[in-house]
Amino acid sequence: MHSVHSGRSPRQPEPVNLVIFDCDGVLVDSERLYVRYDTRILNQLGWDITEDEVIERFMGRTNAYMLSEIERTLGRSVEEEWRGSVASGRRDLFRRELQPVPGISAALDSIETQSCVASSSAHDMLDLVLEVTGLAERFDGRVFSGVDVAHGKPAPDLFLFAAEHMGVPPSQCLVIEDSRAGVEAARAAGMRCLGYHGGITPRSHLTGSGAELFSSMDELAALVASGGVSSANSAR
Repeated sequence: MHSVHSGRSPRQPEPVNLVIFDCDGVLVDSERLYVRYDTRILNQLGWDITEDEVIERFMGRTNAYMLSEIERTLGRSVEEEWRGSVASGRRDLFRRELQPVPGISAALDSIETQSCVASSSAHDMLDLVLEVTGLAERFDGRVFSGVDVAHGKPAPDLFLFAAEHMGVPPSQCLVIEDSRAGVEAARAAGMRCLGYHGGITPRSHLTGSGAELFSSMDELAALVASGGVSSANSAR
């Protein structure tokens, strides 16, 4: 007997026509600076929180979300100093120490697909970190912030907003993220996602998230070219 085939081939993913980069921890190596600085400030304010807890609770989230959680925990307002001296201290720290994520410049040179940035950070901070690290011109006019939408990550709003402005449907977008909240936002937006765990993000935070995981920016250009699927997985 001859076997009967349906005649249908497995559905192929749509081509990637837009790469959406998170900023902190993906383009600029700021997360370790944020975590170290913010943990020290929170301890001074009276919250006995560790760096690991800061990573777990706040990585990938907006500054507004973080402030609301701090005030809820402490039971008092800290908005004036948080938006004043704390924010100023962060900016000074970044001007002194911030560097691009290792390997990201070479990866960007090798990626031919159009790209943009979609980050939870406010526009003024995005302008600063991209300028300090020499990446600003690469994304001129294509930088989107969590303040541009009603709901920040892990809601899909920011990624959908970026895709709409870039004129690309979500199914043709590939998001590069390093936080659980960011991956959840990308998946909720119906986008493919690569999860980078070469910085301070533990691999365990991204395992099972639905993202294809990678640990070095040396891998990124090939992953983008393959539509966000590693050669090992594509061979299955």
